[in-house]
Amino acid sequence: MMTVPRQAVHVDSPTERRNPRTTDLDQLSTLDLLRSINAEDRLVPDAVAAALPALAAAVDFAVDALRNGGRVHYVGAGTSGRLATVDAAELLPTYNAPPGWFVVHHAGGAVALQTAVEDAEDQDEAGAAELAASASPGDFVLGLTASGRTPYVLGALRAARERGARTGLVFSNPHATGLLDIDVLIEVDTGPEVVAGSTRMKAGTAQKLVLTSFSTAVMVKLGRTYSNLMVSMRATNAKLRGRTLRILREATGVPQQECARALDEAHGDLKVALVHLLSGADTEQAATALTVADGHVRQALAALGATAL
Repeated sequence: MMTVPRQAVHVDSPTERRNPRTTDLDQLSTLDLLRSINAEDRLVPDAVAAALPALAAAVDFAVDALRNGGRVHYVGAGTSGRLATVDAAELLPTYNAPPGWFVVHHAGGAVALQTAVEDAEDQDEAGAAELAASASPGDFVLGLTASGRTPYVLGALRAARERGARTGLVFSNPHATGLLDIDVLIEVDTGPEVVAGSTRMKAGTAQKLVLTSFSTAVMVKLGRTYSNLMVSMRATNAKLRGRTLRILREATGVPQQECARALDEAHGDLKVALVHLLSGADTEQAATALTVADGHVRQALAALGATAL
């Protein structure tokens, strides 16, 4: 039996309006239907590009938080929360990010990852309580909501700010109001959806692009890469060990056998093996230089008098 909410809220957002380009959606052939969806999807990268200056400010806030012992929090409901969960989960295997660096707060909790808990997003008190208990001064809290009005998210941001954390919001509604107390507003105007109100489509795609760019930029700024290589990853299976050796070969030009020997001497630490091979310093010296350089390979090499390739 379908339940009827006791209160209805009209959301004034382009994402809720009918798209004049897709009104014949249910009359199209399968191929033309997919072409219509694809044509709308191609509008998303330009919308994200327009928001990059604001996104850059959010990256700098996050880097500052992590460098000073703070954390980054993602807050979302529904699709937004699921996308945030996936993004945070991928940072450990890709960049060996410490588990506590990124924390996800999803309206409705773990059960909402697989089953819609629609009323959870209306609970601003729940969002506020969660961040009041979790956020600390100096943290950075990034909310995600297509409408720019989700109570759970805005309540969480308000409580985080009261706790002394910096806050940001990713949203797709130029008409959103009441956001003046948020430090950085990342507006990605993706316009009306292919299916009116289905914000898992263009708005969700924009959030995925924003999150991937945001977290990748944060990892790069924190020295988790060398050039465009994932030098902070840990080889926990055969495939990843092969990738580790390939990264060492590409970064140094050294034959695979020598790379394998260096990796063994570094006890599997790819960065230590890399600095050792590029500088000629022994693995102990390489590890010390990396510690002093806070994990930045180029800075460690400079301290050892070596030139990065």
